[in-house]
Amino acid sequence: MSATSPVPELADRAAACAERLRAAEAVLLASHIDADGLTSAAVASSALERADIDHEVVFEKQLDAERIAAIAETDYDTVLFTDFGSGQIDDIVPHEERGAFTPVIADHHQPGEADTEFHLNPLLEGIDGGSELSGAGAAYVLARALEGDGDNRDLARLAIVGAVGDMQDQDGELHGANAAIVDDGVAAGVVESGTDLAVYGKQTRPLPKLLEYASDVQIPGVTNDHNGAVAFLEELDVDCRADGEWRRWVDLTADERQTVASALVKRAVASGVPADRIDELVGTTYTLTAEPEGTELRDASEFSTLLNATARYERADVGLAVCLGDRDDALTSARTLLRNHRRNLSEGLEFVKNEGTTAEAHVQWFHADDRIRETIVGIVAGMALGAGGIDPRKPILAFANESDTEVKVSARGSGALVRKGLDLSVVMREASQAVGGDGGGHVVAAGATIPRGEVEAFVAEADRLVGEQLG
Repeated sequence: MSATSPVPELADRAAACAERLRAAEAVLLASHIDADGLTSAAVASSALERADIDHEVVFEKQLDAERIAAIAETDYDTVLFTDFGSGQIDDIVPHEERGAFTPVIADHHQPGEADTEFHLNPLLEGIDGGSELSGAGAAYVLARALEGDGDNRDLARLAIVGAVGDMQDQDGELHGANAAIVDDGVAAGVVESGTDLAVYGKQTRPLPKLLEYASDVQIPGVTNDHNGAVAFLEELDVDCRADGEWRRWVDLTADERQTVASALVKRAVASGVPADRIDELVGTTYTLTAEPEGTELRDASEFSTLLNATARYERADVGLAVCLGDRDDALTSARTLLRNHRRNLSEGLEFVKNEGTTAEAHVQWFHADDRIRETIVGIVAGMALGAGGIDPRKPILAFANESDTEVKVSARGSGALVRKGLDLSVVMREASQAVGGDGGGHVVAAGATIPRGEVEAFVAEADRLVGEQLG
């Protein structure tokens, strides 16, 4: 099996998990609701279908002891957890021990103390689950081991969307095991990778909007400045309009793209943008070759955003259907949800800009109460960190009400902070547990749930932990 596995270190674990799934009478596939979770479910469901394994798919916003107990009451002899399960393994194993179900876990988050026989996680083999293999990537390794109708390499495209959606391309490209999956996708003819301007929206956004909203690298007079972006484009020797309408990046020729990119770099240099930040203007892009040009599905980053717009509004079924190939009703619904999602993100970002953040010694934070949906407050926090007026030198903590008794916390950092030692997964886990909650995630993006009334204590503990990490 190691000869065909894209990640040889995980081949034996994947083979054992695949063998268990083949032996199951019926499988319940439970997955998380973000882009990585949706693509994890789609990869796993496709592989199970091709291997003629009966299964049902369910999604959970949060996998906790209560939800695991409910799963244990179903009639499925085997439960496949994707993009979660490792962190909840201490609650899963007791149900396995009493014979409720056999768990199979394909995850990339930090495992708990317990273990089980069918556990596929890169961290168990020394592979970084925060930057080298996503949940969808773990599901893809399992899919390759199942190899029902074909070798399943075409599913690499979904694993790449999941990895990008999980922000594992923070430094401009996918690395490690993720890169091996990219190679599989390229070999299968379903993915192309190449160097291009590293901004979001190259398939769908008109050029002025593309540059205006490209806030990862702040370029004075262009970033967050619509009139400035228009003026910048009109100064170039490029016809940026066609039939009176602004063209998109995908509409430009290679030479025209080079002209725009070079001018953008020159503007950044002239504006005093540090050289290391200017380097971030260029990165690796991942194109899904079977999808039409100019659509959200063509670009891995835009595809992941479309998926986030479904499950975070209780329509995981729509996102899954799109991943599985529905280009009719499901895609229409997804695009409607995406428009709503973008409006909510815009309003959320405006809220943060107007209200500002509270600065502590090492972190900054805001509490949205009920004014930002708790399922998207983390995305808003990440957008705010790159927006004007928000200090990019400190990680940001975002709070939103989750229930009458609990508050959702989302934390976002940057690649530069991670390189200095930031690990938000540790911060969220330890700070939340200190106030009676729980959390985790990845080094650059993590989350937690804490009791209401513990926000200030949580902030103080998080501030202390970040201070220790960053020295």
